[in-house]
Amino acid sequence: MWRFAAMREGMAMEAVQHTQGSAHGYISDKEKYLQRLKRIEGQARGISRMVDEEKYCIDILTQISALTSALQAVGLGLLDDHLAHCVVDAARKDGPEAQEKLKEASDAIARLVKS
Repeated sequence: MWRFAAMREGMAMEAVQHTQGSAHGYISDKEKYLQRLKRIEGQARGISRMVDEEKYCIDILTQISALTSALQAVGLGLLDDHLAHCVVDAARKDGPEAQEKLKEASDAIARLVKS
C-alpha cells in the first residue's frame, strides 16, 4: 500500500492511495480543515466588525493579510493532499485520466499563485 506523509503549517497529513470512488485525500484531516475554516470564518466576521466600527485602516489591512495567509495555508494543504492522492493514483493508471488530473492540478496551482 502506498503512503505519503507531510507536515504543513503544523497540520499532519497522511495520505493513503485510494481507488476510484473512495474518499478524497483530505478526509483523514477533515476535522482539522473544518476547525481551521471555522477560525477563518471568525476572522472574516471580525474584519467586517472592524469596518463597521470604523477601526484604523492599517489594523484592518493587517487582519486581511492574516486571513489571506490562513486561506492559503488551507489551500496548500488541500493541494498537497490532491497531489498525493488523486494525481498519483491517476498517474499510475496512465492514459487520459492522468493527463486530466495533471492539468487540473496545474490549473489549481496557477490559481493559488495568482491569489
